[in-house]
Amino acid sequence: MPSLRSRALSVALIASGRRRRFASAEAVRSQVAQSARRPASHLPPRSLGRVAEISRTFVGAWPVYDVSPRGTEPAARVLYVHGGGFINELVRPHWAFIRQLVTQARARVVVPAYILAPRGTADRTVPAAADLLSGLIASGGAGGTVLIGDSAGAGLALAAAQRLHERTGAQPSRIVLISPWLDVTMSHPDQALIEAGDPMLARPGLREAGRLYAGMLAADDPRVSPLHGSFAGLAPLTVFTGTRDVLTTDSRELLTRALAAGVDVEFHEEAGLPHGYPLMPLPEGRAARERIVRLIRATAEL
Repeated sequence: MPSLRSRALSVALIASGRRRRFASAEAVRSQVAQSARRPASHLPPRSLGRVAEISRTFVGAWPVYDVSPRGTEPAARVLYVHGGGFINELVRPHWAFIRQLVTQARARVVVPAYILAPRGTADRTVPAAADLLSGLIASGGAGGTVLIGDSAGAGLALAAAQRLHERTGAQPSRIVLISPWLDVTMSHPDQALIEAGDPMLARPGLREAGRLYAGMLAADDPRVSPLHGSFAGLAPLTVFTGTRDVLTTDSRELLTRALAAGVDVEFHEEAGLPHGYPLMPLPEGRAARERIVRLIRATAEL
């Protein structure tokens, strides 16, 4: 049973018209056009600098932030790939989550502000993310490396892990996927029913955002939709999803396919909760974040 606060938030999301952003292909194209005219900032909030050392470098055209605990050595490494439907930048809830990973898990968190669609497409974005992951794993130091992604960023993270395994067989210590978007075709037969109760997302806009991200690739190409890729040899997975998320079908399919490939999966499906709930100020979100912190700490002790 979802908490009273989570039920109230779902009502508030519906009332705010949040879902209209993905209600149609035209709505998504309007967002993209507005972002082209006035690009959003991906800069971290100033308050993060009080608890973390922050530096920024460029990997190709990508700004990449390196956020480490202030005054102490990191105990583990995290590559965090943000969500936003491939068309939206890092926002405050992402940075709040990063802050918690730095302060509570004592993690060094590497955060790419990857190029958004339609300029950034899967054929270039996935190999670049795989390069970042490979470099972080190879950098050594204390603890292991945890790959974390939310929503579209979870799809990119999983595609990068698949690509890295194909190249070298290397993997992070663990992969954490938060409300993952893994199949941009939006073709699962259960999605129509779930969509009716989703307070945030709708299939028409998601299909268009996926089309922009796919570029010249087919929507079911594993670089675009890693649900169609190979799961053999992947690192242990932790997955968080809610039943009021039209994308929860991706998580369920992931569970089936990953287990069939022999991958260890820790699966959390919360009844009545919306897309991205682990990043929200909810009791269930707090519990999910605390679980992620514990997973990183456990990696640090390996």
